[in-house]
Amino acid sequence: MSEKKLAVNEYLKTDSDYLRGTIQEGLDTAVTGAFSEGDQQLIKFHGFYQQDDRDLRNERKEQKLEPLYSFMLRARVAGGVCSPQQWLAVDEIASNLTSSNSIRLTTRQTFQYHGIPKRNLKTIIQDLDREALDSIAACGDVNRNVMCNPNPVESKLHQQAYAYAKQLSDNMLPHTKAYAEIWLDDEKLVTTEGQEVEPVYGKTYLPRKFKMAVAVPPDNDVDVYTNDLGFVAVAEAGELVGFNMVAGGGMGSTHGEVATFPRLADDFGYIKAEDTLKFAEAVMTVQRDWGNRENRKLSRLKYTIVKHGYDAFKAEVEKRTGIKFEPKRDVVIGDRGDRYGWKQGVDDNWHLTLFIEGGRVKDLPGQPLQTGLREIAKIHQGDFRMTSNQNIIIAGVPAADKDKVEALARQHGLMGKLITETRGHSIACVALPTCALAMAEAERYFPDFLTKVEALQDKHGFLDQGIVIRMTGCPNGCARPFAAEIGLVGKAPGRYNLYLGASFEGTRLNKLYRENIQEAEILAELDNLFARYVSERETGETFGNYTVRSGVVTAVLDAAKDFHG
Repeated sequence: MSEKKLAVNEYLKTDSDYLRGTIQEGLDTAVTGAFSEGDQQLIKFHGFYQQDDRDLRNERKEQKLEPLYSFMLRARVAGGVCSPQQWLAVDEIASNLTSSNSIRLTTRQTFQYHGIPKRNLKTIIQDLDREALDSIAACGDVNRNVMCNPNPVESKLHQQAYAYAKQLSDNMLPHTKAYAEIWLDDEKLVTTEGQEVEPVYGKTYLPRKFKMAVAVPPDNDVDVYTNDLGFVAVAEAGELVGFNMVAGGGMGSTHGEVATFPRLADDFGYIKAEDTLKFAEAVMTVQRDWGNRENRKLSRLKYTIVKHGYDAFKAEVEKRTGIKFEPKRDVVIGDRGDRYGWKQGVDDNWHLTLFIEGGRVKDLPGQPLQTGLREIAKIHQGDFRMTSNQNIIIAGVPAADKDKVEALARQHGLMGKLITETRGHSIACVALPTCALAMAEAERYFPDFLTKVEALQDKHGFLDQGIVIRMTGCPNGCARPFAAEIGLVGKAPGRYNLYLGASFEGTRLNKLYRENIQEAEILAELDNLFARYVSERETGETFGNYTVRSGVVTAVLDAAKDFHG
């Protein structure tokens, strides 16, 4: 029997000497602003992607110049928490070493830089390292940044949940010394035959990226069911006692390929808090051993569970941990939005959640946001918490400092602007001009699009009610569009697929309603649907639930069967 042909990336990983490849040689080459094709896959494990300015592609081609290559670097910041000192360093790097001169808050509670020339990569990584920050495993076929609800109110429970998110992040890091050797000038270690370099990942790491999140009910801001692996906190008398574990979520799909689909995670049951790391490692190693390594489009954990079946997967996880799942505990999953403005925690400190449009921290005309956060960081004694909705919390502010922080926030346009419920719940990916996968705009276009949707809500008299709307430039789903009540997924320049019917809480996927349509058609459809919603809705019924109950779309109960059906 002939041996199965693996995906190209599997051979690249195998031959990379544990993620070293020829990255060092590429870094030393000034002839091009790019890395070799193979190394472009390996550098993801070190936390960055090669990109180019797509707005300038044709112009540079006419001038017989190579594309204007640059890099997007993403940091690993478990739970999105960083100190004011770290934020100041992050800000200084953005101002001095990137062409975008901005910080981008991501949908996974970290930050990333855009527009980094190759010559500045090493300097940036070393500058981050000096502040105990890094980018290893922020991308690639490994466990990515672990999210955690940044709850500004239940401070004690947040700290307990965050501690597990941090442990999950640290324990699932690759063990290879390649990152330290290449970027931090550590001495190269000689690998001896048979040495266990990667005890969890092995030589070929995971078949595909792996995402984890820790949710603290009733909040579901981390969209826990969209992750490969999620832990939903269970508390007794305000103390964390364990988690309901969910697994098998993921947003990515491919237009026109029905074998691919987004999926929400399955509930597997309750585990004690002290067993969390055992279960996480078991799930990851099952995926390592059972996952599809021939077709990367079908390699996420969601496809592994669908292929082998829920019961077989659950049994294997229990076998590897030596622990049986207990019945799922009853918890209430609710709002996915952030709590804007000031909130007081149980420790009597105050927490200020600031809305950042599109997560882009940049000085704008009349709104010097980046300068404002810099000035706050200079006086703040608590921490900064990035949220899964691309916003930021100035957390742990003593009552005596509250007025000073608010004055700086208002002075720099970080407060004072009315944010509707819909805008406050909605997110978009970066897309054009830098993302190589984008088929349409997202971040640059989304704010204006939302203004038009808000006008329709106002017209029909329900502007005070939030709708979860998300937009991505492609179906890879970085802004989790398939879990939005209204999801817009780029198909071509100016054209989107319109999805409807997800639940407000993030516990049901949406479904394709109209394909490949432009703004005017999208708004006309929403105008009609909003009119119907206002006249036909039941008491307390959300827009997503209405579109399913009224038959506008059918509910997606089993993504493998229903999403495309």
